Amino acid sequence: MAPNLLGSTATLFLEATQEDVRQSKKSTEPTPSTPKTVAKKSESNETTYEWKIVWHNVIAFLYLHLGALYGIYLFFVSAKLLTFVWTMTVASTGAVGITAGAHRLWAHRAYKAKWPLRVLLMICQTMAFQNHLSEWVRDHRVHHKFTDTNADPHNAKRGFFFSHIGWLLVRKHPDVITKGATVDVSDLEKDPVVVWQRRLYVILMPVFCFLIPTWVPCHFWGETAMNSWYCAAVFRYTLSLNLTWLVNSAAHIWGMKPYDDSISPTDDFLIAVGAFGEGWHNYHHVFPWDYKAAELGNYRANFSTALIDFFAWVGWAYDLKSVPIEMVNKRAARTGDGSRTRQNEHYGHSHEGAIWGWGDADMHSEDIADAHIERKGV
Repeated sequence: MAPNLLGSTATLFLEATQEDVRQSKKSTEPTPSTPKTVAKKSESNETTYEWKIVWHNVIAFLYLHLGALYGIYLFFVSAKLLTFVWTMTVASTGAVGITAGAHRLWAHRAYKAKWPLRVLLMICQTMAFQNHLSEWVRDHRVHHKFTDTNADPHNAKRGFFFSHIGWLLVRKHPDVITKGATVDVSDLEKDPVVVWQRRLYVILMPVFCFLIPTWVPCHFWGETAMNSWYCAAVFRYTLSLNLTWLVNSAAHIWGMKPYDDSISPTDDFLIAVGAFGEGWHNYHHVFPWDYKAAELGNYRANFSTALIDFFAWVGWAYDLKSVPIEMVNKRAARTGDGSRTRQNEHYGHSHEGAIWGWGDADMHSEDIADAHIERKGV
């Protein structure tokens, strides 16, 4: 989100929220002959869904937030300046693993990357600890496919708290499991980087997310273990999670809707800055396959785009997909709120038929044909 600084999902304990999804997928995994999936409003009876609190997630998040507050206190009273610089560096590194990696590369396939960049982004994404790539990408594609319905893991219609953190404190709605199993993630099973990370995640995640960030300040400039843990590990991780969650919550509630006023995602400059370019959320949900995740052509509030462009210049990123301005203008005039383009007659557009990105079976052939693809590779 995903965000999402960072992506759009973050779960501490996989067995609490994902076990039923994996079991369901075994029996409902899409095949090439499966008909196209159309995102429709959930038909489940809302009264039959009872929230089941995942108490160990509640306890863990409570500890993280209290620890983060203590980390802020330590920054002012005892932590060294280098520790603050290191904390922000690690947070930024994890952020691009989510935004440029899990989100734009793997979830939406908005560009392609050679193996050195894929491995680098995988390590950065592991440092962010928002689930391994297979889980992150599946949840995010489900979010795009079924936005604002019960099948949306962090449905913003349930309110700010639920879409921000509450969805991680309860078991998933049944629709998330049943409809989520229809979303194609077969490309991830063919990606050796994704498969390797998933198999070794229980080792890689603690090392990159907590051990290394804590060890470096202690070893290189004599920071205390207490300061290093609560500043560079707990505070940094909690900060990154909340910036991620703002894309799921605030960017679905407050802001403008220049491209489609029938959906909850909005464009918000402040969130875009804090989330390294993920705040142009209305545009992103309308055109999820644009590698910029925004219409803007500058890097002022989109550091992730600058990073992708840099690696494209190096030669590690290629097939950068973007939306032609003519397509953007037509869509904004047809379904936008009028803040960008003078609106034509409203056609009663809905979110049915939404796509998760490049490669979705429901993507219109005209959009594929008209897309701009920069630095084409093999």
